[in-house]
Amino acid sequence: MRLSEHPILNFEKVRGKEVTIYFEGKPIKAYKGETIAMALHAAGIRTLQRSINKHRPRGLFCAIGKCSSCLMKVNGIPNVRTCITLVEDGMQ
Repeated sequence: MRLSEHPILNFEKVRGKEVTIYFEGKPIKAYKGETIAMALHAAGIRTLQRSINKHRPRGLFCAIGKCSSCLMKVNGIPNVRTCITLVEDGMQ
């Protein structure tokens, strides 16, 4: 879910160009300037990885790149901190 209206901000001027990223093969709408984790969260995806031992779901926690809860494989590169990595068109 993304904000579409705000009493002060004009999203038409602030929001970047629309791009498409892919999560588990499915296209996800995102905007330039947005992080991967935020785009996934806006698309309703809350589980970014699972814990090693008990396989419990892990999602966005600190959103500043310190906790490692958002680590994912992006474009074949493991352990990308998706909460601080900006989207690029076509990334998987």
